[in-house]
Amino acid sequence: MDLHVVLRHVRAGQTDRQVARELGMARLTVQRYRQWAQQQGFLAGALPSLEVLQQRREETLPRVQPPQNHSSVEPYRPLVEKLVAAEVEIAAIWARLKERGFGGSYGAVYRFVRQLAPLAVDATVRVERPPGEEAQVDFGYAGRLHDVASGQWRRSWAFVMTLSWSRHQYVEFVFDQQVKTWLSCHCHAFDFFQGVPQRLVPENPYPDTNQKNYLGYSLGKGHAGG
Repeated sequence: MDLHVVLRHVRAGQTDRQVARELGMARLTVQRYRQWAQQQGFLAGALPSLEVLQQRREETLPRVQPPQNHSSVEPYRPLVEKLVAAEVEIAAIWARLKERGFGGSYGAVYRFVRQLAPLAVDATVRVERPPGEEAQVDFGYAGRLHDVASGQWRRSWAFVMTLSWSRHQYVEFVFDQQVKTWLSCHCHAFDFFQGVPQRLVPENPYPDTNQKNYLGYSLGKGHAGG
């Protein structure tokens, strides 16, 4: 996430000194990220997603300092293992951990999860979208959460809206996939982004056959590239 923010400032034309001052980072660190981004071709076109950016960083950007002996996510290992086994998305795992007091970065959670479940090598083709044109929407299973209203632990889902160009995300946890919930989450996301994209692209929502109006029927399969 920090690297993503740095690149957005650099791409906006700010100098290393300006970026370092605004983000509270060392100027040499910003310079190192700029040079690496130039080599990877990330200073032109759309920025990749956080996961793609993190993976490329792990593969091609050498560490200046040795890695920590213990991950900041380690105290949450039982919960993370449970969520990974339930195929909960990394963004939702990060949000769940923050609810429990985790103060680490998305990158720390990404690295920890990838140690538990390494990515298979897969070829992908990015479809570039200009700013404001498109947002991608999906439901991902988020495990069981405590429902304050009922006092019970219930199955939950993470509603995720991602702006295709900037990759900024809005995440909201809900207890059903009914149409009224789907629409409400959209309204909350638009309020969060303070705007509405020209087009929404739904991915294949998680089919919960216990719901009378689950979105697998009403929306069908989508494609995250457009």
